[in-house]
Amino acid sequence: MGFPKIFRKLYFLRRFSSARIPTQFGEFTAYSYRNNFKNEGNIALVLGDIEVVDIPLVRVHSECLTGDLLGSLRCDCGSQLQASLEMIGEEGAGIFIYLRGHEGRGIGLGKKLRAYTLQDQGFDTVDANLKQGLPVDSRDYYFAAKILQDLGVSEIRLLTNNPKKRSGLESSGIDVVSRVPLEISPTEENLRYLETKKTRLGHILNN
Repeated sequence: MGFPKIFRKLYFLRRFSSARIPTQFGEFTAYSYRNNFKNEGNIALVLGDIEVVDIPLVRVHSECLTGDLLGSLRCDCGSQLQASLEMIGEEGAGIFIYLRGHEGRGIGLGKKLRAYTLQDQGFDTVDANLKQGLPVDSRDYYFAAKILQDLGVSEIRLLTNNPKKRSGLESSGIDVVSRVPLEISPTEENLRYLETKKTRLGHILNN
């Protein structure tokens, strides 16, 4: 669920730990974060010295176990994760934030699997949520903004196709100087999913 605005003045975030994470895209430093409302262990991967970068390239990625970890072809999440790390690696500096609690645009893993079954019955990703009496998208980007601020970043170039992600960060104090497209070539399995993103959720997609 989204983070209630009424509680934001009580918000507390702390950097919990850090470690060196070598990857095929470069050597990142991982920072884990905990907060006083949800102990979900959000993580920021930082590549290079962002203090000397005028406006770093940033990806704020919503948790998707099926796509990110299991390689599901029903969505473009896993491909976007890999592509964004590669783009940050090519620049030599940037930030990748992985937000927990965003599974299924905020409905959770179990209900997302139910939504998948409804999609197999003909519902799109929006109506599959609504059929369960759930919000279409309850994600909140307040925590991501606070992580960026903790890292000393207030201006970013944001890797996203989702205007709501941009506005969510901007409303929480981050200046999104530009949007960098992150389009993945559609497949037979995710073509309808991407079309729904474009026509019903307002994502900026050209494919």
